[in-house]
Amino acid sequence: MSSRNKSSTKSLFIKLTLISCLFITSNALNILKISEQDLSIKIDDKKTLTLTLDTTADKQIALKLSCDDPLDVSKFNTSDSKCKVVAGFNPLYYIKPSEKSIDFEIKGVEPGRQTVIVNTDNNQTDVADAFIRVSVGRSAVIDVVGVVIGWMYFAAWSVSFYPQMWINYKRKSVVGLNFDFVGLNITGFLFYSFFNCGLFFSRLIQDQFEELNPRSVIPVELNDVVFALHAVFATAIVIIQCFIYEKADQKVSLLAKGFLVIVWSVSVILAILVPTTHWFNWLTFLYYFSYVKLSITILKYIPQAWYNYKRKSTTGWSIGNILLDFTGGSLSILQMFLLAHNYDDWLTIFKNFTKFGLGMVSILFDVLFLVQHYVLYRHRTDSETTRLTNGLNVCDIDNKEGVIKQILRQQIWILSKEMNRNDNKKADKLSQFYE
Repeated sequence: MSSRNKSSTKSLFIKLTLISCLFITSNALNILKISEQDLSIKIDDKKTLTLTLDTTADKQIALKLSCDDPLDVSKFNTSDSKCKVVAGFNPLYYIKPSEKSIDFEIKGVEPGRQTVIVNTDNNQTDVADAFIRVSVGRSAVIDVVGVVIGWMYFAAWSVSFYPQMWINYKRKSVVGLNFDFVGLNITGFLFYSFFNCGLFFSRLIQDQFEELNPRSVIPVELNDVVFALHAVFATAIVIIQCFIYEKADQKVSLLAKGFLVIVWSVSVILAILVPTTHWFNWLTFLYYFSYVKLSITILKYIPQAWYNYKRKSTTGWSIGNILLDFTGGSLSILQMFLLAHNYDDWLTIFKNFTKFGLGMVSILFDVLFLVQHYVLYRHRTDSETTRLTNGLNVCDIDNKEGVIKQILRQQIWILSKEMNRNDNKKADKLSQFYE
């Protein structure tokens, strides 16, 4: 090939490359972003925000600010923004050629929450991230109180795991702690951890969530992740205690075993399906964990409450755990109502009725345990119940007749002491009767 042909080919290649670059550049989207996507202000407060293009505009770009979603293009030039809780800005703005940004002001008008969306009739401008979630509150003091309450119930729930550990350690026994509750609890918190960690750390799952819920906040924060992982750790310690301390004849029931086998088996099957199907993604997989966690939260206290009823005692079941759980649950619901009042956002409670309902269920069970401990079985001390439950181990009796006598002596001694706790002579005489 001659040098002239080579030069001609090279020149043609350069021209084609330049044309391609110009074509791509002319069709590239100009991305519009906003300086702040989450804004919390009070009534009559003002905030200046900035809309910025990633490259300078080559022609004038019209922008419409509205609380409508989606934008009706036929109404693009109307002056009504459909915003109720915020004002202070013009519905229409223009970014002039050679400019990259404009400023606008938002003012809180009345309590509530709305999303201000920026749209344009320019199909070369990407406005997917040009929106702002605005919360207008009545009082900054209520916000501060809400934050303090949030940390209080976080602390109460986090500490609530430790009284049970301590009572197990002090007694060197887990008799009185229902193993169904423990098995359900560890599964629930593991699934809760899977859900929180997946949504918090995985960009893929976050993208799937944003696609399903445009302009919504990821419903998991760092404290949710920390709490879930800490709960798994604390419950695992209790499980270890169940292996090393005295447990009498306690074990996980067949019903609880069946339930746990089913939920874990389904999770394995779904994990296999996710990479092999298009209709089932990782976000849906995580939602399975959240639904199981919600179910376990409702069910897990039932075995312990029934176990206390059968034993007519709460010995071995830490009331400190219940007091802290009751405190945390009550503060959590109080915070929900405070924020709903401050932002006139009562629909949040009813839209998220599952969370509210589960909180109420937990509180009702806490009340039941408090009644069992302080009212129904309040006379049963730890030593009395331990002697009744573990009498065979303490006395080391080999014959059946001795077993019966020992149990009868213990029952009569306890009943007599409950009738007249200051008259120990009656208990001694009744015990001697069966010797």
